[in-house]
Amino acid sequence: GGPRRLLLISNSTLHGGGYLGHCQQHIQSFLGQKVKRVLFIPYALHDRDAYARTAREKFESLGYGLDSIHESCDPVEAIRKSEAIFIGGGNTFRLLKALYDNSLIHEIRKRVLEDGIPYMGSSAGTNVATISINTTNDMPIVYPPSLKALELVPFNINPHYLDPDIKSTHMGETREERIRQYHEEPNTPPVLGLREGTMLLVEGDKATLQGVTGARLFLRGKKPTEHEPGTDFSFLLTDSNPLNP
Repeated sequence: GGPRRLLLISNSTLHGGGYLGHCQQHIQSFLGQKVKRVLFIPYALHDRDAYARTAREKFESLGYGLDSIHESCDPVEAIRKSEAIFIGGGNTFRLLKALYDNSLIHEIRKRVLEDGIPYMGSSAGTNVATISINTTNDMPIVYPPSLKALELVPFNINPHYLDPDIKSTHMGETREERIRQYHEEPNTPPVLGLREGTMLLVEGDKATLQGVTGARLFLRGKKPTEHEPGTDFSFLLTDSNPLNP
């Protein structure tokens, strides 16, 4: 056992770099030397074989073996035996439906929250680590049985958070407006807007913003606030949050 350890990354590819290139040092520091193999969950993309090849190449270059859960005949057993879990990006609805279809929600929660194995997510994999996928940017191309996700943290995240472009003539809703609409519903949790290039490191009851850009925090009924890398977000994990699972 041990405390929960999460690395929740906004995006897997940053402009000008390769797959997970911008956060590879964070990954190595997070996984350390005790982890030898990572279990990859490629359910967010249709071509799971190609996705697993990309991830395997990256993790092997960092010194870790990688097994993809879609190659296992028993996904539940693969979770039970895993040393670390990484869920990649793609379509969040497709990902969450596959987690439910394969009966993995409870198993992943148990491994991460009770057994203390490291969990990494990027984009959609970060979305499903939170209370729900209500604040994803993705289209609902399939219908999961619930929007409730893994609930590894008691708040929601909006990966790839985009600031309004003041020069744009686009009249559609900004990301901020969409999150505000979410908070118009009762009992909705905080939403952390993670810009590309940022990630949240959670170790037990401590949460720290890492990366190069920054984040925007949305609390229901309050003005959003701006936060730089290094910010301590531990207060989002405390039991005083009424929606702590």
